[in-house]
Amino acid sequence: MHSTDSLSGPPRPPAARHEIDPAFADLPLRVLADAALTAATSAGASYADFRFERQLTADLTIRDTALQSATDSVTTGFAVRVIVDGTWGFAASVVPTPQEAAATAEQAVAVARALSGVVAERVERADEPVYRDAVWVSDYHIDPFAVPAGDKIALLLDRSERLLSTDGVAHTSAGLLQVKENKFYADTAGTVTTQQRVRLAPSLTATAVDTESGAFETMSSLTPPVGRGYEYLTDGGWDFESEITGMGQQLAEKVKAPSIEPGHYDLVIDPTNLWLTIHESIGHATEYDRAIGYEAAYAGTSFATPDLLGSLVYGSAIMNVTGDRTVPHGLATVGYDDEFLTDHGDPLR
Repeated sequence: MHSTDSLSGPPRPPAARHEIDPAFADLPLRVLADAALTAATSAGASYADFRFERQLTADLTIRDTALQSATDSVTTGFAVRVIVDGTWGFAASVVPTPQEAAATAEQAVAVARALSGVVAERVERADEPVYRDAVWVSDYHIDPFAVPAGDKIALLLDRSERLLSTDGVAHTSAGLLQVKENKFYADTAGTVTTQQRVRLAPSLTATAVDTESGAFETMSSLTPPVGRGYEYLTDGGWDFESEITGMGQQLAEKVKAPSIEPGHYDLVIDPTNLWLTIHESIGHATEYDRAIGYEAAYAGTSFATPDLLGSLVYGSAIMNVTGDRTVPHGLATVGYDDEFLTDHGDPLR
């Protein structure tokens, strides 16, 4: 780990290829943070933190040989979290003025006071390192938001049309979801961080239709979403060419496959199915809000409850699963985790 405190520690790795988007950096982030943190401490908070986030989203969808939709959106907002007499309080707003930031902080303090009589345990904040004016940008070469929409549409149309030309494929769809996320964080301990993450989620689907029965089968690309730039679609980040060929062949096999009769079988599972297995049985089950019962979806809550920590056996002794937010190009990779304020440094190191 690297210290970002300018007064101590080894030097940080070289700067990322990209800088923080000027449109985000030019927002009155520090003014809003100062107003919120000052108001929180004046109202009685022993600790407070401020987060301002902006998310740019662009979504393209191709259906067969035509553009179906193209949407762009910008979402911004900020949140203030406080500790008052050992109780957490939280409030959020979308109005970026110092007056609103202060009012939001005061609201968070009021929430903490209202909850103080019902919480079972008092919060004791751990002693964490302080990172002053730290900046981190995820690793990518080409900002997808700098690529003309026409170029992206042409790329998707080409892949959709080539898949459509495969024997047995009646319809296709291709899509590209692009996200640029900026976060400014500041707290009363002295930490100030600014981060920028870029993510892409390409998609490609083929559909075969039985004209006599009206039944249909689909086959979707296994292309994973990643924390990369537009180069992921063009420079070998994924073998799209082989996948286009393979999807047509696999779809034809799927159409011809007989229905399964009830019984006992030996099952051979494609390795890619492991992604879904981990997602469902480990990813969702270890979500803290689900594990402690605050969230219950159609799949229920969780069997991996906190009281089983250290004793629940998830698999065999040779099974190891690690959640690592420093992995290069990971969807959750960050430079600074503002829950723990851990400096991950350069994710390529």
